[in-house]
Amino acid sequence: MIIVLNYEGSIWRPPSEARSLILQATVGCSHNACTFCISYKKKKYRVRGVEGIKEDLSKIPNSYLHRVRRVFLADGNALAVDVDEMQLILAELNKSIPNLERVGTYAYAKDVDGKTVEDLKDLKKAGLGIVYLGLETGDDQLLEWVRKGLDSKKNIDSCLMVRKAGIPLSLTIILGLGGLELSERHAKATAEVLNKIDPEYVGALTLMIPEGTPLHSITQRGEFKPMSPSQILSEMKILVQHLNLTECIFRTNHASNYLPVRGTLNRDKQLILDQITAALNQGESAHLRTEYMRGL
Repeated sequence: MIIVLNYEGSIWRPPSEARSLILQATVGCSHNACTFCISYKKKKYRVRGVEGIKEDLSKIPNSYLHRVRRVFLADGNALAVDVDEMQLILAELNKSIPNLERVGTYAYAKDVDGKTVEDLKDLKKAGLGIVYLGLETGDDQLLEWVRKGLDSKKNIDSCLMVRKAGIPLSLTIILGLGGLELSERHAKATAEVLNKIDPEYVGALTLMIPEGTPLHSITQRGEFKPMSPSQILSEMKILVQHLNLTECIFRTNHASNYLPVRGTLNRDKQLILDQITAALNQGESAHLRTEYMRGL
């Protein structure tokens, strides 16, 4: 069955949304200034809203819609849509997809500006089942350097609002973001922020530097030196050592990572540390993803 939707540009989604129906509630990213990100550079941000969702759904046969269990709302941070519009989107999804179990979306911490915890609770009741948010780092100097447009306090406050609303929260952080010089500080500061938020999920990515990003130009000029695989693993070890989480699924299953690990923190903390230590001790013989497999 071939279904043609009005996707604009490349579409990105979390690994856990691989089987989801992806619909663009927005196009691009409302911030779109991070120095490491290439995903939405060629897109001008706009809201497609419920009318765009209706247009897409009208092209999908009912026989297929009956098989859909999950929907992921793209693009970069569909949570930026105002509450009333998001309510309309969720209502349309629930009306059109009989067996819908969960709707997920990417988010930027500033997306909760103008929203209350009660607003977020209402979105949860309407079907918003998970929010994926790019934390990147807990270090304020690094957040400024990569032009994230906020500080760690904003990240914490926004994430705690999502948590208070009862919406499962999946945070991503980027290993290697500060280079070797800031590696330990980045790891410890990130762990400190994650401990304050205590999310349900944490996904660690490893820094990639695609052409066309400001960070690529900085690296080409020799002003930033990417970390080696062993240095990345050492940074991840420091991060995990300093994490103190209640019941958080920790994953490094993104293609950018050299060593895929998975466990629940803090229960599996020592197991994860042992895997990292074993890979470090094996050195070049460790079974790490090659640069080719990482898509570099």
